[in-house]
Amino acid sequence: MNSSKLWTLFAASAFFCGQLQAHPLQAEPINHAYVFTFDQFNLAQDPDEHLVNGGLLLLAELNCTACHAAPESWQERLKTKPGPHLGAVGTRLDADTLWLMVRSPQTRKKGTQMPGLFAGEAGDDEKVEALVEYLGSLKADTPKMPVGSADRGKDLYHKVGCVACHEPALDVRPPKVAADATVDKPGSSSVPISLADAYDVNSLAQFLHDPLSMRPAGRMPDMRLSKQEAADLAAYLHIGRVAEKAAARAALKIPPQGVEKGRQLFESMNCVACHTTGGEKFAAKPKAKALVSLKGDAGCLAEKQASGVARFDLNDLQKRSLKLAIALIQNEAAPKLTAQQKVDWQMSRLNCYACHDRDGKGGPEDPRALFFGVNDPTAESLGELAHLPPNLDKVGRKLTKGWFEKILWGIGGSVRPYMDTRMPNFGREQTEMLIPAFNEADVSPTPVTIDVSGLAKHHRAEAGRQLIGAKGLACVACHGLKDRKSLGPPVIRLTNTVERLQPEYFKELLLNPQVTQPGTVMPPMFMARKSADKEIESLWTYLREIDGQPLPEGLMSAEDFELKPDKVKRPIIFRSFIEGVGTHAIGVGFPGGLNAAFDAKSSRWVLIWKGRFLDALSNWQERAMTPIKPLGTEVKELTSPTTGRVYGGYRLAKDGVPTFMYTESGKAVEDTLVPAKDGKSFTRVLKVNGTETKEAVSW
Repeated sequence: MNSSKLWTLFAASAFFCGQLQAHPLQAEPINHAYVFTFDQFNLAQDPDEHLVNGGLLLLAELNCTACHAAPESWQERLKTKPGPHLGAVGTRLDADTLWLMVRSPQTRKKGTQMPGLFAGEAGDDEKVEALVEYLGSLKADTPKMPVGSADRGKDLYHKVGCVACHEPALDVRPPKVAADATVDKPGSSSVPISLADAYDVNSLAQFLHDPLSMRPAGRMPDMRLSKQEAADLAAYLHIGRVAEKAAARAALKIPPQGVEKGRQLFESMNCVACHTTGGEKFAAKPKAKALVSLKGDAGCLAEKQASGVARFDLNDLQKRSLKLAIALIQNEAAPKLTAQQKVDWQMSRLNCYACHDRDGKGGPEDPRALFFGVNDPTAESLGELAHLPPNLDKVGRKLTKGWFEKILWGIGGSVRPYMDTRMPNFGREQTEMLIPAFNEADVSPTPVTIDVSGLAKHHRAEAGRQLIGAKGLACVACHGLKDRKSLGPPVIRLTNTVERLQPEYFKELLLNPQVTQPGTVMPPMFMARKSADKEIESLWTYLREIDGQPLPEGLMSAEDFELKPDKVKRPIIFRSFIEGVGTHAIGVGFPGGLNAAFDAKSSRWVLIWKGRFLDALSNWQERAMTPIKPLGTEVKELTSPTTGRVYGGYRLAKDGVPTFMYTESGKAVEDTLVPAKDGKSFTRVLKVNGTETKEAVSW
């Protein structure tokens, strides 16, 4: 039997699944190169002016410009994306699987975006074998992962957000669906994962734990899994469906071709346009025809491709859309995108719309949304707000740059601990541009103002604490704070509000929550309050100083009143009536056991002491203006200065150390106490009209 007949036999039968099975890997196959957002938002009946944008998306996601250069004005829009890193592919996949993927990617992994380069012509079998020998030589040590549990992996797969893109299992019932109700199958196709069963199970676990190291374009994002969770998912996905995987290869009996021949083919066939292999350097290969020179019915878009021409198995709608996009590029320069268009473009490329909606576009379809759950039953009363990822309208004027970075790339950033779904990390390179684009797109046409200068009046933080409490506006009925849950159904915790929200958005939300955030359950508490501006600024002041403030009424207990800088690992600033200082005292407690008190009335440091800081019980619980005493030892009163100082507030450094500002004899003074390196004394840093001096302050 010749190789062409063997290949036809293999393609027809090797991976036919028969009746649809329960496991996600055996989902209904996709017979074209699958780009989720193209299939989701484009239909055959759509007009050309809509489909042309879908064609541009395909040009970008199928990496067409890796081979076909785009005109200069289009290069940023159609920027190439890195393909999978193949540096250890010989460790992840065995030779038979590599042979199948190289020989016909769409047969081995239905829906893949990887093009085929072989049409069964003379010499193809030997070339495939040579490439397999080269790729199989690319190995690396893989860290040993824990032993996984398929049952835990199955539960995890359906909880953390995998089903937003991938197929839910037919034998898993969403938690919100009644036992006798029919479970609908998703209407849109799912991103294929049929190669998972061919991985070595340890390599699969390693990939799931750190996918960006192997797929840097973020097509598979980092789901922030622990090593054990990654091993559990791997155990669930690795079903071992490999029995027939390379019958055609065995029958061909191709003699060894040599690793070096494979390396040369990897370079000459331009696999290097998309893939890297590690430290190896390849010669730059001239690109194929530029996009402006392509014909709409030739090459990749022809009905049939010869060997060496990329075959994506495009469907008719994809071909139509690509032809429209190529015609646009050949006739027009790239239009300048608005900030919102930039956001939409990148959200489409990264498939953010699978979870999030923005401006009425996107969000998980109902059969997938049913799997998005909560780990706190009391949150169920909030409906979709509790279990679905947030709407992204106005997010550019909502979140601070630091919080964007924490959400997109860092550890933490969650203010919804009751939600099972996780925010994936697509990598800095793929998402960094979203931050300024969101900011520009979401500028308010009628911005509000809020005083966040740090010059808030004495006890403004206390007023905010009382407003948040159970006897004020009762924010604690829904919002938790620090380590305390809310008194009722949980919503977003307020602990990181100042770090997370832009102050103008905070005020905008409180003044008119339903307009600012449609669908929110938050009531409009300030619309009829004459003192709204002052009260909102008091709330902000309290939340800004939350590390050094007691909890609001309803969340506090007696032991909460001692202020412990070592616990929060940064200075605590506490405004109060401190014995020996006065009613305008500002206490500063430093981690390590050094403390000081500044008098805002006379603009001077008055006391220093060691050990414990302050106990706010008498002020906060009893609401009595009785002085509180330093809890520590070795309390020392500092020398009284001359009169005539005018207090100007304070500012906080990144580490939380306050610098107090005042004027004296017309000179601007900045006054800072910093614990000395020995932990036994202070260094006082004085800056007068910009000239800095230092002096020791000790006992």
